[in-house]
Amino acid sequence: MKPHQILLAIFLFVSCNSSEEQKVENAQNKIKIKKESIAKIDLSQANRLASLPIHCIQTEYPNKLNQVIGGGEDLKTPQELHPAFYGCFDWHSAVHGHWSLVSLLKQFPELEHAEKMKQMLLENMSKTNIEKEVSYFFGKHNTSYERTYGWAWLLKLAEELHTWDDPVAKELEINLQPLTDLIVGKYLEFLPKLNYPIRVGEHTNTAFGLSFAYDYAKTVENDQLKSLIEKRAKDFYLSDNDCPLSWEPSGFDFLSPCLEEAALMKRVLSTEEFKAWLNDFLPKLKHEDFALDTGRVSDRTDGKLVHLDGVNFSRAWSLNEISRALPEYEHLKNIANQHINYSLPSIVGDSYEGGHWLGSFAIYALNSVERD
Repeated sequence: MKPHQILLAIFLFVSCNSSEEQKVENAQNKIKIKKESIAKIDLSQANRLASLPIHCIQTEYPNKLNQVIGGGEDLKTPQELHPAFYGCFDWHSAVHGHWSLVSLLKQFPELEHAEKMKQMLLENMSKTNIEKEVSYFFGKHNTSYERTYGWAWLLKLAEELHTWDDPVAKELEINLQPLTDLIVGKYLEFLPKLNYPIRVGEHTNTAFGLSFAYDYAKTVENDQLKSLIEKRAKDFYLSDNDCPLSWEPSGFDFLSPCLEEAALMKRVLSTEEFKAWLNDFLPKLKHEDFALDTGRVSDRTDGKLVHLDGVNFSRAWSLNEISRALPEYEHLKNIANQHINYSLPSIVGDSYEGGHWLGSFAIYALNSVERD
């Protein structure tokens, strides 16, 4: 055999062996994906989840007012300050507790306590009570109250009422409209002044606040708000890449900064623009063996540590939004189900530290699951 033939034979031998070794290595490293049961909301689950807002929207104490005291005249009870949204520990939780009841009633009119739920909504969200809620925002120290988390949930409540075909919904929507208009105006005033997005995993997260407001604007065809959110989302996030998902969650997160941002951009970009953006922002998501551990809760009686159940639901609804109508990201739905299935069993019957708000997160995550 000639020298060059010997060299070729050696090269082919080594290449074949390397190829075989690579196959063995890949086989050893391949992650076995557990198929999760599909999270779904049915009548039984709806009745279970409805018990949480029923219990809390008219429960005044304990209460965290998050209030700036300008003088003795501001020292009033929660119900005096917020006659509509005084329950569920704090204002924003009261708002999305009301959203929970509306969402469940809209989906399941035959709920066990349907009439009681409607009566509670009508009592709390009366015309007079909403007028007092509006006046609170005009207080000297209250102009940025609940920015933007509570604002976002208020518009989600307004959107849910707008899409519920029921006489009670129409009355409630009319009653709520002055506060809805006020919050829309606050978004329009605030967003042009915000130079940098807020990327934390708690209340002030900008991506979350914009997503819910965008859903409302799109549903009611408020083009001014919709266009502004599209512009600001692109200003804030269009050049982002390599989001550090491995840094999540922080110890008290209840929102996923990376995934909430991606879910917002899915809303405001065209399909092709979004796919190109996502490939730069979270390139690992497209791999079918992508895995994401759930946020682990060590103590559900701790009001901050239980936030991690919230981050699981936030991840789930964001992953479902990201993957919707994108077959190449279908595998993300299994991860969404994994996150829901970890936290859902602990929601009802748990400490008030989580029960006053996590039901809403669970319902929104379950609503994000595509039905067969």
